Amino acid sequence: MKITDLIKKDSIDLNVEASNKEEIIQKAVELMNENGNITNKEKYLELVIKREEEGSTGIGEEIAIPHGKGDSISAPGIAAMVIPNGVDFKSLDEKPVKLLFLIAAPDNKENVHLEVLSRLSTLLMDEKFRKKLLNAKSKDEFLKIIDQAEKEKIELKSDEKINYELLGITACPTGIAHTYMAAEALEQMGNELGSPIKVETQGQSGAKNILTDEEIKNAKAIIIAADVNVDLSRFDGKRVLRTRVSDGIHKPKELIEKALKSENEIPIYHHKKSDEENNEKGNKKGNIYKHLMNGVTHMLPFVVGGGILIAISFLLDNYEINPSNFGMNTPIAAFFKTIGSMAFDFMLLILSGYIAMSIGDRPRVISWICWGSNC
Repeated sequence: MKITDLIKKDSIDLNVEASNKEEIIQKAVELMNENGNITNKEKYLELVIKREEEGSTGIGEEIAIPHGKGDSISAPGIAAMVIPNGVDFKSLDEKPVKLLFLIAAPDNKENVHLEVLSRLSTLLMDEKFRKKLLNAKSKDEFLKIIDQAEKEKIELKSDEKINYELLGITACPTGIAHTYMAAEALEQMGNELGSPIKVETQGQSGAKNILTDEEIKNAKAIIIAADVNVDLSRFDGKRVLRTRVSDGIHKPKELIEKALKSENEIPIYHHKKSDEENNEKGNKKGNIYKHLMNGVTHMLPFVVGGGILIAISFLLDNYEINPSNFGMNTPIAAFFKTIGSMAFDFMLLILSGYIAMSIGDRPRVISWICWGSNC
């Protein structure tokens, strides 16, 4: 699905002003509402804000790509904004955001938002492309710039047949923006240096641009820019340069030149079964942590909220009436204590339910509910 298929003229604003992150998000949601694909604007705003609480979608280079996925969205869509004076978005590089794309995706298995995120991240790594968007004089010109770049960088790319000296893999913990930004940075720099590089992206939507056995056989070296475990077994006997995904974004020239000119500095990788076992253990530990934190994140409001309500009940109660029943002696205190205790009772249910959702999505949650209620 093309980016321009998801943006309507009514959901583009080339001159937006805002004093803070919250205000710009609200304006972006209002703009998205013009697309006509949101059934409940307030709920969609909650989805976007909730995603921001997990971590800023200000990915750097004056760009933000906030997004929300849920039942309040009837069809995928994009809203685009140019903010000439910039706005503090709590970005990873602490730079103000001047270019914002808001994505809306229905709650289904297609994961359209991941595909759009990867495409946008790839295009936005090109500084010339960003400047063209920032300087667009009309909405038609804005759309034309995106359409042209998408054809040149993504659609026509699949038709190219090149004998690559260098290959690469990029991957980040979330498998979204930085995975594709690093890939685009390496490919751009490879073209500039006259040494094209093919990069496989291992993102949340699966591996894309997969390296073939023939390409691996003919490659001079492999660059692995990843912050997660990557299976290296297919690179046995090849020179493998390992680094962080951030180096792929910010130091592509240094990595490519090192891979091409400093062969003696790059060790030849020899696959061992122990490496495979370590990767498997690392992946298991990472998955356990991810599943646990998904449960804890959703459980915290019940813990904090319940604790505050119980504290309020103690504050409003009269200890002298019945010390053994402190917190329940007066009607108002009993009200807050009862609700607070109920929140604590739900705590473990929420924890286990969201751990189940992280492991197996909705089918696992349904099984968990049925198991608990004997349905």
